[in-house]
Amino acid sequence: MFGPPRSLSMASLPPARSLRGVRRLLMPAAALLFAATIGSAQDKVSAPAPSKEPPKPAEYVGSDTCQGCHEDIFNAFQKNPHHQVEADKKRGFEGKACESCHGPGSKHAESMSAADIRNPAKIAPAAADKVCLTCHLNQPTHVGRISSSHAKNQVACVACHSVHKNGPDGMVARKIPAINAQCASCHQDVWASFQRPYGHKLPQEAMSCVDCHNPHGTFEPRMLQTVSANEPGCLKCHGDLAGPFVYEHAPVKMEGCTACHQPHGSSNPRMLTRQVVRLVCQECHSNFQALAPKGGTMGSIAPALHDLASPRFQNCTNCHQKVHGSNVSRDLFK
Repeated sequence: MFGPPRSLSMASLPPARSLRGVRRLLMPAAALLFAATIGSAQDKVSAPAPSKEPPKPAEYVGSDTCQGCHEDIFNAFQKNPHHQVEADKKRGFEGKACESCHGPGSKHAESMSAADIRNPAKIAPAAADKVCLTCHLNQPTHVGRISSSHAKNQVACVACHSVHKNGPDGMVARKIPAINAQCASCHQDVWASFQRPYGHKLPQEAMSCVDCHNPHGTFEPRMLQTVSANEPGCLKCHGDLAGPFVYEHAPVKMEGCTACHQPHGSSNPRMLTRQVVRLVCQECHSNFQALAPKGGTMGSIAPALHDLASPRFQNCTNCHQKVHGSNVSRDLFK
């Protein structure tokens, strides 16, 4: 009655019922496979992710730790004005003067790697200035470091100042040759103009750039020094031309000395912007303007009664002697 089991095949099933039989046989296997897939996915979701602790921030270790490797810098720093930070309780850097500029040094002390410490000389100028301005923000430097042309042109404080140098005068160049050499390292075109026949005596080491310019910024253009509260720095030496005068020459007050003079060097003995004085005067005092290239303002015809073909009228200062201002003559004759 019961024979051996027959193997199941598509041929053994009726045509109408063959597909239905295969489905009945495959459904348990598919269900098991689907359940196993869902279970493994749930296990992955429910399994806790491996915890990663955030990197431990660097900590302050004190200047004594820095001394172990940087003993030469540490000894020179003892005679540096910045050494007072070592005992400064106000800003919280007592005993941590090195780290007040370089940041916490625990990682650098362990790894000895330069990448684990802040070096103001190798970071962006704005970031280096931020470190310096932590203490030097409100010092009286006219308009201040932030508004100076050096800061706007991405020249960092450490480009001119040596923070670790020994002695109170070692942080910046103090002697005239050193000051001029430092400024000329960037302003080479200006230094070249001093090679003209007439100019201020900088190559002769009689004066320095900072006698006329404030590298930290001023209210005057080109960071010029000021005297007597708001007068141009030129009047520090040329006080006889300061005034006040009853009759002012307008360019002196409106544009300053550089309206007529080239302080860095000129081919004129008076350091004028033109080789002869009448050409300077004709830039303003002329009836017509010459068709100079690039919109120049060189005058072509002098006012009436002035025959420029005559040597008598070719030097304006023969008559108009008080060109900086006069207390007597409206025409600045005397």
